[in-house]
Amino acid sequence: MALIHAWTWVFKHWFGIDLPYAWGWTLGQVTVLGILEFLMLLLVAAVILLDRKIWAAVQLRRGPNVVGPFGLLQTIADAFKFLLKEVVVPAGANKVIFFLAPLVTATLAFAGWAVVPLDNGWVAADINVGILYLFAVSSLGVYGIIMAGWASNSKYPFLSALRAAAQMVSYEVSIGFVIITVLLFAGSLNLSNIVRAQETSSVFAFAGWNMFSILFPMLPIFFVSALAETNRPPFDLVEAESELVAGFFVEYSATPFLLFFLGEYISVLLMCAMTSILFLGGWLPPLNVAPFTLIPGVIWLGLKMLFVFFLFAMVKAMVPRYRYDQLMRLGWKVFLPTSLLWVVVTAGYVLVFRHHA
Repeated sequence: MALIHAWTWVFKHWFGIDLPYAWGWTLGQVTVLGILEFLMLLLVAAVILLDRKIWAAVQLRRGPNVVGPFGLLQTIADAFKFLLKEVVVPAGANKVIFFLAPLVTATLAFAGWAVVPLDNGWVAADINVGILYLFAVSSLGVYGIIMAGWASNSKYPFLSALRAAAQMVSYEVSIGFVIITVLLFAGSLNLSNIVRAQETSSVFAFAGWNMFSILFPMLPIFFVSALAETNRPPFDLVEAESELVAGFFVEYSATPFLLFFLGEYISVLLMCAMTSILFLGGWLPPLNVAPFTLIPGVIWLGLKMLFVFFLFAMVKAMVPRYRYDQLMRLGWKVFLPTSLLWVVVTAGYVLVFRHHA
């Protein structure tokens, strides 16, 4: 609302135009989303460096340490390298779809953040069906990969795209059932209300988080499914160097490759945020005492996201890659029945013990 008044004031005093409310609302939303995307770009640069540093530390290496103090500017230097390189397009590629694929991937990755609450009231679109919106956006994400594999006109990217589509669709099912258990527990499809449902007046605020409830078994399933959904190791079968070279983006270079890379890390951060919101209390502090209550909620959410990302990075550094048959068996024969059973268990628990809420 403040941004609507700000834009109305700017147009009135600078251009002498009475800005209609619809235009003011649109400009306000564009401003919020622009700021959010800029912050996401900075955060991606930070977590890429963190990912490389953690991987190096596990292997007793130093990691990036030359460009800038302690290697802090290495990610920015890599980004400029990709931006300034020549874009090479295969002669037999479908050029329109070839360039649309990375744009679709990056755009959909950013779009998911529109409904993620960073703090109480800090959300671009506080809609009552935020979870359904995220389901729709994540389901569309596979199209960018399919387009890239098909448009490259090469058998290796095409095989990788088919493998990626099967993997993402498989683990979306288990993620969906996990989220259903959280929705039953919170009684809302709104992400902000899901966080508020974990709020408690007790000193030990973390006792109200979903991870310390009957939903705890769903946390590891969601975490592992998020690894598979974002093609992170040990489930990076779509980029298996010994089998498919670099995967569906093997024919991409320069800026189009950078967009795929950006889309992957934005999706990883989205999964870190979703893990924090669904199971770790979102923006809520772990203790309802000072100084914990004095720290802004957005910082608590950021710290929880970094903790989850640290787990992502440690899995990447320590766990060997799965075979494809193991990956699919885990998703369909272990996670799917377990999460489906827990939907029934959670529904029964809510019916018996929380029907008065």
